[in-house]
Amino acid sequence: MVRQSQGFLSQIYAFTDFICVQLIFLFSWWLKFKSGWIPYDNPLPLHNYALWSLIYGGIAIFLSYSFNFYTPKRRKKFSYELFTIIQVYTISLLILLSFLFIFKELDISRSFLLLFLVNNILAISFYRYILKTSLKRLRQKGYNKQFVLILGAGSIGKRFYRNLLKHPELGYEVVGFLDDFHDCHEAGFENYKPILGRVDELEAILETTLIDEVIIALPLDAHHKFGKIINTCEKAGVKTLIIPDYFDYLPSKPYFDNFAGIPLINVRDIPLDEFRNRFFKRAFDIVFSLAAILITLPLLILIAIGVKITSPGPIIFKQERVGLNRRNFMMYKFRSMRVQTEQSSDTQWTTENDPRKTKFGTFLRKTSLDELPQFFNVLFGHMSVVGPRPERPYFVEQFKEEIPKYMVKHHIRPGITGWAQSNGLRGDTSIEDRIKYDIFYIENWSFLFDIKIIWKTIINGFVNKNAY
Repeated sequence: MVRQSQGFLSQIYAFTDFICVQLIFLFSWWLKFKSGWIPYDNPLPLHNYALWSLIYGGIAIFLSYSFNFYTPKRRKKFSYELFTIIQVYTISLLILLSFLFIFKELDISRSFLLLFLVNNILAISFYRYILKTSLKRLRQKGYNKQFVLILGAGSIGKRFYRNLLKHPELGYEVVGFLDDFHDCHEAGFENYKPILGRVDELEAILETTLIDEVIIALPLDAHHKFGKIINTCEKAGVKTLIIPDYFDYLPSKPYFDNFAGIPLINVRDIPLDEFRNRFFKRAFDIVFSLAAILITLPLLILIAIGVKITSPGPIIFKQERVGLNRRNFMMYKFRSMRVQTEQSSDTQWTTENDPRKTKFGTFLRKTSLDELPQFFNVLFGHMSVVGPRPERPYFVEQFKEEIPKYMVKHHIRPGITGWAQSNGLRGDTSIEDRIKYDIFYIENWSFLFDIKIIWKTIINGFVNKNAY
């Protein structure tokens, strides 16, 4: 019954999206060709465009199903939906352009299609946001509830219950617990929902009580009961979710993989392991770095001249750093110090009043202008615009023994700026804190997260008290 209602709701979503696309088509047509606000040449008749609008709508709906966009996601943030909307409707337009090329429809206005795309993304995002916000408010008022039964009243089950109370907007209500070793009369249990019976009584409870989801929060030594529990829940049409007894060792977003026909828990799920995410991030890096190099080219030339006339030696300072998959690469910077031995530069930290710095180099470091050549590293594929900052091999060998999870940062390309740097963690700041920020970024990466970090870096300015 639950699956049928979800399937019907998915169809409503798809139908609404398709109608919205067609309404936006009419609005974009009026805006481009009838409003008089945008100059245009003689357009094709409306029906020529309308046919391609129907095709575009069909492609978008197909891709939405492919991206699981119509699967209920009350646990997901709106930023996830927004990113999916941008992907779906942009890719749909690229496919449509391919069809136009194949069928030699050369007179369809490309500027109209761009306007159509932007309006679609804005409109779909707006109505989805309104819908998600409205559903959240309804849940907070007690409507559209999902009723949960927790198996296990030990530390795991109680912890899950307490965490669930902190998120009323999700619309989950715990009916009670089933447990073989605890009872409601234990000290402190008065703050929890009641224990309705033993685990073996699950089938009877499901027949008499409305339950949407069963959460298995049993210890590892009870794993022999899981098969019977899952069969009982599936027979009753109830969803089953398992909290592993070792969940403290898992990342914030565990991912199940499949290898040799056996399901595996990926202890470190990384969104950038997916090809499409890597593709979009790499494409953005190439476009952004090229734009940055072209825009700052006069500044690059002036800085190069400044470095040359203020201190003898090379303009560009190259230093070995550890990057993606622990592979070493040469990172480029404008030279800000006097020429020194490789041993000295690779094994010594830069201090606030470091005598090795030149006067012009001090200015470059304070304003982060010395890092502009790293856009060439991005272009060559050594780095990304956003990511954990790369470190020298000498310190990597030192930190990996001293700081837990330090090497996790090398699962993705290092960046010019990052979540840690945009929050002020530069220079002589805690390495442990930087790693916490880096791991959070790695596990929660999204295209919008990258934009947020870049924007935060620009707003906060490139001058930093810890940058020396």
